[in-house]
Amino acid sequence: MSQATPWKSDDWFVSPWNYFPEVRSQFEFPARVRLHDVSLRDGEQQAGLVFNKDQKIRLAEKLAEVGVHRIEAGMPAVSPQDEAAIREIVRRNLGPEIFAFARCTIEDVKRAQDCGVRGVVVEIPSSEHIIREAYGWPVEKAIDLSIQATRFAHEQGLYTVFFPIDFSRADLEWGLTLLKRVATEGHMDALVVVDTFGVLSPHAVPYLIRRIKAEIDKPLECHFHNDFGMGVANTVMALASGCEVAHTTIAGIGERAGNTPYEELALALLMLYGVDMGLRCDRLYETARLLQEIAGIQIPTNRAVIGEMLYDIESGIIASWYRNCYHRTPTEIFPVRAEFIGREPARVVMGKGSGADNVRLWLEEDGLDATDEQVMELVALVKQESLAKGRLLTRDEFRSLALVVLSPARAG
Repeated sequence: MSQATPWKSDDWFVSPWNYFPEVRSQFEFPARVRLHDVSLRDGEQQAGLVFNKDQKIRLAEKLAEVGVHRIEAGMPAVSPQDEAAIREIVRRNLGPEIFAFARCTIEDVKRAQDCGVRGVVVEIPSSEHIIREAYGWPVEKAIDLSIQATRFAHEQGLYTVFFPIDFSRADLEWGLTLLKRVATEGHMDALVVVDTFGVLSPHAVPYLIRRIKAEIDKPLECHFHNDFGMGVANTVMALASGCEVAHTTIAGIGERAGNTPYEELALALLMLYGVDMGLRCDRLYETARLLQEIAGIQIPTNRAVIGEMLYDIESGIIASWYRNCYHRTPTEIFPVRAEFIGREPARVVMGKGSGADNVRLWLEEDGLDATDEQVMELVALVKQESLAKGRLLTRDEFRSLALVVLSPARAG
């Protein structure tokens, strides 16, 4: 990447408009942006998702290889197995800082401390309605528990991150009062801006961050869910407004529609905003594949960064582009070079949307010659066969069609 052209390098080609001074003047990114991965805790809250101790350790090792800065290894109170996994991840000294998650009780914080973690994320409901309706507590109880638990965590030498659940649906003035009381009467080393139900709009995020920073002089982190598909956008907006740490998961796993996927966030920050978090981007795909293997979950085949067929080309016009320039300048037809994110190079596939250049490429790869008329006849047969089967064609199926079309010429 050239400093003069940060939108274009050997590995990516995005819009130069992202780097116009009029655009970038709006940003207040911190000097260093870090990732706090919550796959092993919040990610596992996805319905039906279960990680055993060994699987958690394998995922933590992969996240460490990627270069994730902090790993929230779990919540010790969930089970003895979760506690054992956290202890073992700490013991292995993988590189990232290891955190645990705790409810707002001294007992939960003590469990986290006993695991040897660097820090603890302490949660509490922060909207009056959820305190009343979901917890059945008087409001003052939430405040008192927050003060006691965070103060205790600080006294034990833990880096204490305060995590107000459902903050994005709280009355803002009431929520800010809660935060100020915890900051002054309890303790927080950092504060998470939490959108538990994924209900913030990207345009609301900078306003919210400004309001909080005007009242609370603490480093800010952001934890956004993806219920309206805004997880990455909201996280980018929060970081561009001064948040220092983003909470993310592998492949966006998590409760309901999941959390912010770290793969998409990492590439967006690097390529669209010029913010390099120092991650090993060539490990992104294999880490997602490990998650699929462990969890048995399906990821859409066209999912950004990690979809299995993201670099497959069926369309005839794109196959022509591929034939003309992919091997010289792959970013002319893909915004990110496949190998940069640990993928195999792009390939041309055969289906209903294919055209003459798909056919020519496959024929060339099989060492077969055809006239233009034969190529077009094959295109028609490919479309017909793919439509009948309702899928792409295999190599063997294509060869069978090709031999039918080409055999009269050979015989002649």
